[in-house]
Amino acid sequence: MEPHEFKLNEEGLKAVLPPLEAEIMEYMWKVKVATAGEVYEHMKKKHPEMRRSTVSILMNRLCERGLLKRSVETGRGGMRYVYSITTTREEFEKRVVETILNALMSNFKEATFAYLSKIKK
Repeated sequence: MEPHEFKLNEEGLKAVLPPLEAEIMEYMWKVKVATAGEVYEHMKKKHPEMRRSTVSILMNRLCERGLLKRSVETGRGGMRYVYSITTTREEFEKRVVETILNALMSNFKEATFAYLSKIKK
């Protein structure tokens, strides 16, 4: 997953993901595997107006972005999708930083290099 947008005024994951997708990923990194129904139960505590279909749509978008993958399971109630993470949070954050720094080096090489050399540990 490559971030295509970086929002300077947002914190954490919300700087590179829409807010609800960021919340879903926070939860998924904790549980690793879940159904949309399980994620919905978690999300509705903070967002009681949220619909289950919204969670399914957001999770499918996260699959399209490559952050989640989904498989089909058959059980008592028929078939259902089970979602799992494709990368750890640490790997995702590393890719975000690499992508942003590469873009800065491509577009503002001297200024980026000067700033990075100034903040060396």
